Amino acid sequence: MAKNLLIALDVEPRHIDLFKAIGNLNITVKKQKDVTALDIKGKNIIVGNVNPNLLSDAEDLEFLQLNSAGYDNYVGKLPKKTILCTSVGAFSPAVGEHILAMTFILIRHFHLYRDKQNRKDWSDCGKITSVEGSTIAVFGLGDIGRSYAKKVKALGAKKVIGVRRNLNDKPDYIDELYTLDDLDKILPQADIVVNVLPSSPKTVNLFNQRTFLMMKTGAYFINVGRGDAVDQNSLLEVIRANKLQGAALDVTTPEPLPQDNPLWDEPRILITPHVAGWFFLQETLERIVKIAASNVEAYMNNEPMRNIANH
Repeated sequence: MAKNLLIALDVEPRHIDLFKAIGNLNITVKKQKDVTALDIKGKNIIVGNVNPNLLSDAEDLEFLQLNSAGYDNYVGKLPKKTILCTSVGAFSPAVGEHILAMTFILIRHFHLYRDKQNRKDWSDCGKITSVEGSTIAVFGLGDIGRSYAKKVKALGAKKVIGVRRNLNDKPDYIDELYTLDDLDKILPQADIVVNVLPSSPKTVNLFNQRTFLMMKTGAYFINVGRGDAVDQNSLLEVIRANKLQGAALDVTTPEPLPQDNPLWDEPRILITPHVAGWFFLQETLERIVKIAASNVEAYMNNEPMRNIANH
């Protein structure tokens, strides 16, 4: 029996051909931002992060394939019968390199030198840190966290600490593996702390005044996970007090970050507008389409699907 499929992504004809080849699909393609409740009505399968507020009455929706790795915005918004899948595995090249770039910008003071360049100021920013010989803690060892951990280990990090829910099967590029219950063992020894954790009740304000004060004086903090993992006022305080040397944020609370938010005015905080994992790298879109097409085909054939999420 044919299913009605809505592809809410900016895709090319060659991408659509992958879905046509599956067969038994009535395919509609629309830009994500233009999708309305009328577009969703009668659709059995949707590919793309459509507005979750449009989905509560999507009675015919059987399967939603997200173009994101995170899915917290969809919890409680879908009919219970709907299968929800993510695009975990699509973002590691783009986000892993974004974190690595943030790392070098911070520890080499490149953001501060850009400020000096704008002022035509020929003076130095003082001592730097090196990845080689450093201890780096990575909170979240999913596809993205593993990608970054491999990179810094290959660049000579003395110790790479991984943090995740279970301690099974430690990768060889991770020197020590802990859970969130071990913050007192992790934070005091890390020169660079990177958060890639998805949002959950345990991660909200995980990085707060208490945990920032546990960190090594002069350490750096990077967040590409979720904005709600960080108490932003406390982050600002510890940087202004010179407890931390600096921070880089690709995610904030709220988003967009209001123009009057004091984070903008702190020169030692580098901010990017949640761009680490979008579609700016073509390979990201290619991977998402492949994951989606594979899952749609598996669903149509009643076969095992990839990246199923509980909602």
